[in-house]
Amino acid sequence: MDTQIIQFQNHADDRGSLIVAEYEKEIPFLVKRIYYIYDVSDDKHRGFHSHKDLLQVYIAIHGSLKVMLDDGKKQETVLLDNPAKGLYIGHNVWREIFDFSKDAVLLVLASEKFSESDYIRKYNDFLESIKKTIPNT
Repeated sequence: MDTQIIQFQNHADDRGSLIVAEYEKEIPFLVKRIYYIYDVSDDKHRGFHSHKDLLQVYIAIHGSLKVMLDDGKKQETVLLDNPAKGLYIGHNVWREIFDFSKDAVLLVLASEKFSESDYIRKYNDFLESIKKTIPNT
């Protein structure tokens, strides 16, 4: 699965913590779009899509949430609860975001500007796209 946990540089002292995330160090792509999600009820789920080309890094800058990742062969769930860690998600990975704490803020760094044509929004279409792009699936 094209995902990995990224450990950001954390500069902490008695004045507080400063997290650094740099292109070509922690962030493996040039960031072209930044957005954040917050004020999500703990019973709501978000995501339910994959991207054909877009790359992303998810950072829970406050609170906690879970991300279910699916590459068409296996699924795993990742807990994001530390602003010093990010979750890199490559293309062709289905994601569902859930279990938001009341104070959760999810920051998303994206490799491209928004393009609806890059989204795969139906799970069965995602599975079909995987068959076309990855042999023997």
